[in-house]
Amino acid sequence: MRTLLLSLQARAAGLFRWLAGLFAWMPRPLRRALLWGVLALPAAVLAYTLVLIPFTPSISDIRKAKSELPAQLMSVDGKLLAEYRWANREWVELNEISPNVVNALIATEDHRFYDHFGLDWRRTASSVVHTLRGDPQGGSTITQQLARNLFPDEIGRSRVFPQALTRKLKEAITALKIEASYTKDEILETYLNTVPFLYNAYGIEMAARTYFDKSADKLNVLESATLIGMLKGTAYYNPVLNPERAQARRNTVLSQMVKRGKLEAKQLEALQKRPLRVNFERQTEVMGPAPHFAMQLRKQLIEWADSHGYNLYADGLVIRTTIDSRLQAIANQAVLRQGRQLQGVADTAWSQRNGWGPKSELVQTLVRESAEYRNAVDKGQAPEEALQALLDDTAFLQKLRAEKIRVQAGFLAQDPVTGHVLAWVGSRDFAQDPFDHVQAARRQPGSTFKPFVYGAAFAQGASPDDTLMDSAVEIPLGGGRVWRPTDGGPPSDEPMTLADGLARSKNTITAQVMHQVGPARVAEVARALGVRQSKLEEVPSLALGTSPVTLKEMVSAYSSIANLGRYVEPVLITRIEDRHGKVLETFAPTAPEAVFDARAAQTLRNTMRGAIDHGTATAIRSRYGIQADVAGKTGTTQDNTDGWFILMNPRVVVGAWAGFNDGRITLRSDHWGQGARSALPMVGEFMQQAIRSKVIDGNARFVDEFDTRTAPPPDSSLDTMRDWLRGLFRSDPNQPSMPGGSPGVPGNVAPPVPAEERVGG
Repeated sequence: MRTLLLSLQARAAGLFRWLAGLFAWMPRPLRRALLWGVLALPAAVLAYTLVLIPFTPSISDIRKAKSELPAQLMSVDGKLLAEYRWANREWVELNEISPNVVNALIATEDHRFYDHFGLDWRRTASSVVHTLRGDPQGGSTITQQLARNLFPDEIGRSRVFPQALTRKLKEAITALKIEASYTKDEILETYLNTVPFLYNAYGIEMAARTYFDKSADKLNVLESATLIGMLKGTAYYNPVLNPERAQARRNTVLSQMVKRGKLEAKQLEALQKRPLRVNFERQTEVMGPAPHFAMQLRKQLIEWADSHGYNLYADGLVIRTTIDSRLQAIANQAVLRQGRQLQGVADTAWSQRNGWGPKSELVQTLVRESAEYRNAVDKGQAPEEALQALLDDTAFLQKLRAEKIRVQAGFLAQDPVTGHVLAWVGSRDFAQDPFDHVQAARRQPGSTFKPFVYGAAFAQGASPDDTLMDSAVEIPLGGGRVWRPTDGGPPSDEPMTLADGLARSKNTITAQVMHQVGPARVAEVARALGVRQSKLEEVPSLALGTSPVTLKEMVSAYSSIANLGRYVEPVLITRIEDRHGKVLETFAPTAPEAVFDARAAQTLRNTMRGAIDHGTATAIRSRYGIQADVAGKTGTTQDNTDGWFILMNPRVVVGAWAGFNDGRITLRSDHWGQGARSALPMVGEFMQQAIRSKVIDGNARFVDEFDTRTAPPPDSSLDTMRDWLRGLFRSDPNQPSMPGGSPGVPGNVAPPVPAEERVGG
């Protein structure tokens, strides 16, 4: 080093003499201008630095970064649901980190750490010299690196001049502010807790768990050197994918520790011969018992915090929600149990013997849609060759099958009176499938949509006791097209009341009611009750639930039915507090909105008890022993693609959906694919356990506000439903039940629907 310094001094002296001669040769005006220019350059840099100060993080921001208090999401009964953190990390104090880590860090990254105030001018000058000699080296101190880790957006990332100069100046300013705000030990603690280590691991604690399956205080010198060595380039020195590079870098760190007196020289040779011995396990972020609910709220809460001058990740906000942790736990268990049951069915239905194999057209289509196939084609492989290679790859087909045949579910419970969301399960496993099947997924609701058809009829004056003939139905669509809805078996050709038609989920009866009421009116009723985000196609088959909707919309709509036609916007948050318990904002529930005739809603609600008592959902009473006052509806879509069940109680409305992310995959079983077997068990177990634990009052009863024996006057703006219904049976019995020219056929007919459609309950 001394020789290098003498050499540099000699070169500098020669350069100075040459510049002095050149300066003396210049004319006096040019010398004066050059002198002023040289003096002006540092002044300009200083002025520019002063201008940048307001554009760097403030002292308060820097202090918050260390004291980082993530917002807490709390249940209505005071239990922690989730924390909103910057990243997947667990903060540990410096005394909970192995001294080997600290020694390796200081020896390798900043051996004069305790001697400078954020900027090491000697190291900066040395890095410039090495860079000019073709050996690029970093000159940033630990404090400067911490500034970049904490405030990457404020400081910037550009390496192109002049943006790079601005970045380095901001970095230096922020480093000085950090040194003024923190002690040296606090800087080390904050640095080690914020540095990224790949695989969604931030901070030394998560890194220790990820690469060595131990806590940070248990790291030995080899493990510490390996992790600190990664800081030069986490991907390049990744010990999982690049073990040889990682070991070489680890040995360099060990040498630096010896050089700086942090390790005895006699240990070095033996330690450098030791293997890495990585014990890798990817760490998953703990999201709590209601992860989908927490994720749905995150964006809304960030916007609230920004608009009110708070930081969701650092200011210790406390968000009080409507979720009941007891009901959430019951819902999680019900979804988990039924999901396992259905997965066994799906695995059998899609086994190698039952259609999952290279010869299946669906499997070939799924392979062509895979990322592996696209990558192979993008690299120049012929499409057919790429397809055949993947079809011959047993491991790939097994992986594809596991992804596609994974049964999914959604579950939501809501108080119909207050609108409070009580439980929210977006999928069977958030880590495997973070997609939310409550609010984000739109699926055909099947027969759970039928109550809107009957509700529209009751609002027009129809009665549950009115009858229609359960016979084959043909509804003309115009242009020679005909819709022929059918049920699972042949029609009985006998009269059936509207109440039984709904309880037994008869498509033939529902289609006739839809024909008279009209798709536009049914869609209007559904929107008013709560299906307000999804587009509804106003076609006759809408009666059988062919327009995709969300589970959240359907539970909201059923809540309006239970609440006698009064819609209440779902409520997720009740109030937000600061870290000291001071209430910052209260979120009062919106006033109930009368959106549907109360008498008709009461009639519909009471009629829907039939599905539970003697219809498609009798398992609620026979299997789960629920004797509470409940009403509901099952739903099953074409080819058993989607299974639904929604249950109404005076204090809770519960809905569940079961199916697959890919609509082309089904349970392939008329037995298990029905909503009564796929979705109902989740709701049944939930209600059974909720009543048994007395979280839900099993003695609560619906209260009738009207005497349903006296029918309300029909809507004068439309034809009278009851007259039409009775008129059907005064006509010639040989005449088709739905003649093409009968009055009341809606003129607003949407695009063609399949000539025969089976979507039922």
